[in-house]
Amino acid sequence: MLASRLFVLYAYCAAQALGVIFESPSSDILDKNYDIIIVGAGAGGAVMASRLSEDPGTKVLLIEAGGSTRAIQHPLQDWNFTTTAQVGLNNRSVPYPRGFVLGGSTAINLMIYNRGTIDDFNRFADVSGDKGWSWARLLPFIFKVDKMTAPTDGHNTTGQFNPALHSTCGVVDISVPGVSLAIDSRGLAASAELPHQFPFNLDYNSGDTIGLSWTQSTIHDGRRVTSATSYLADAFNRTNLDILVNTRVTKVVSIGNVNGAPDMRGVQFAQTADGDCVTSIPSHTELDVRSGLGVGPVHTLKATKEVILSAGSIKSPHICIGNREHLSSFGIKTIVNLPAVGTNLQDHVFLGNSWLVNANFTLDDLHRNTALASEQLQIWETNGTGLIGLPPSNQFGWFRANASVFKDLKAKDPSAGPTSANFELIISDNFASKRVALPAEGRFLSIVTNVISPSSRGAISLNSTNPFDAPLMNPNLLGTDVDLAIMRAAIRAARVFVAAPAWADYVISEFGAFANATTDTELDAYIRDNADTVDHPVGTVPMGEGPGGALNADLTVKGTMGLRVVDASAF
Repeated sequence: MLASRLFVLYAYCAAQALGVIFESPSSDILDKNYDIIIVGAGAGGAVMASRLSEDPGTKVLLIEAGGSTRAIQHPLQDWNFTTTAQVGLNNRSVPYPRGFVLGGSTAINLMIYNRGTIDDFNRFADVSGDKGWSWARLLPFIFKVDKMTAPTDGHNTTGQFNPALHSTCGVVDISVPGVSLAIDSRGLAASAELPHQFPFNLDYNSGDTIGLSWTQSTIHDGRRVTSATSYLADAFNRTNLDILVNTRVTKVVSIGNVNGAPDMRGVQFAQTADGDCVTSIPSHTELDVRSGLGVGPVHTLKATKEVILSAGSIKSPHICIGNREHLSSFGIKTIVNLPAVGTNLQDHVFLGNSWLVNANFTLDDLHRNTALASEQLQIWETNGTGLIGLPPSNQFGWFRANASVFKDLKAKDPSAGPTSANFELIISDNFASKRVALPAEGRFLSIVTNVISPSSRGAISLNSTNPFDAPLMNPNLLGTDVDLAIMRAAIRAARVFVAAPAWADYVISEFGAFANATTDTELDAYIRDNADTVDHPVGTVPMGEGPGGALNADLTVKGTMGLRVVDASAF
């Protein structure tokens, strides 16, 4: 599919020399006092490290479980997680990639830049009880993130995005696709032919995603942009920021009490899963959720101000899971009972649907033809241009299901509101599937259908008392009839889109199992057998009022002092 050219984009990021990084917890780290200790160097942690170290008087330590971006072998930069058996996927377990490297998942993802919607952020404001989370209040800060740059081929981008909605002096370089594909004009024509169902949206980052748009990606000069090559790159030479890699935080620890609440400004960390503890919090201090046995050497540091968990929506809840009943089943004493930690896991559902096409070239050729791939790689290495520098898709659309989908099920629409989609259609110039290998022959058009506002909820839970063991990850993909109905609606919408006159002389026929799925029963069987994850887990340490929330509106952990969670777990 897209693996070969996306790997090269990853490898570029990985090859950059980004400054002095500590590969192990030497005395240079252990003998210092830090104001802030940040766990995880992904989209959240790298930003926190960069912004907080802007104050030269604030000493920051950033701890990353994975390596630096100098190593380029992709499997070593992934946690290589696997989900539990998914009932909604015919009891299949699926890979659950998460970045294990400076930059976190921004170093291995598909690079699409999406701010979210007006309704999404306004719902965050309602759930948290803080209007500061509303779209209008956050927009000035959102503008500080992206820096719109020219595409690699330098073409005129008029009509591909709205410049008024973007900054040219932000931190993260963004661009529209730098290579035109033959299907691009057909996608736009189909939108024009079916404007009521597939309207054109000049800029999906306006806060209203609905419609067909050109994609915007974290790509600059044909190269991947990550939180490490953007936010951290701005901060690497600051003497008040230290970065420690290849080191896993095994738990956060209480160093005392403040007004009756545990003071959680301590962290324990190790590089290997065996050995003995070499430093520790004093014995009179109650520790957090792990015994520490079998993990070491284990080191401990205390922040003078705050610990920030930014380990991501899988590892943050794994580190601070707080359900007393669940912990008791492992013989672990609970400091703060927070049943919401580890719950509320949400993810998008992926399904590739392909058509055979009448074309002299598609990106399938790039994946089959090693000589062509080598030629394109040389072009890309020279100046960043060519097919290797493409995003995963040049165009995609975000759409809402008909209200009857929910009415028939006597269910509530799970989306946040009219600016938020129920499903996504991604136009792909090649065979796209996570379940079926690229066929030996044929050229393809694919429409990837994704459930974007799922009603299913899953969980992260402990697998053992060893913090080096992966937790149990159950995203509960397609766990409700609503999500299955949304995916059916998405497939039917994709068929309508491809039936537009713009595709008439291009599309030959539907391909594979997709071609044989028309009735609801057939579609359900096809979906369950071929769907996968889009790899977008969120919501596992949710903010919110009442027992359903683990975080306050300022992202501090309820019932504690000195501990905050800043990553996709919060939403």
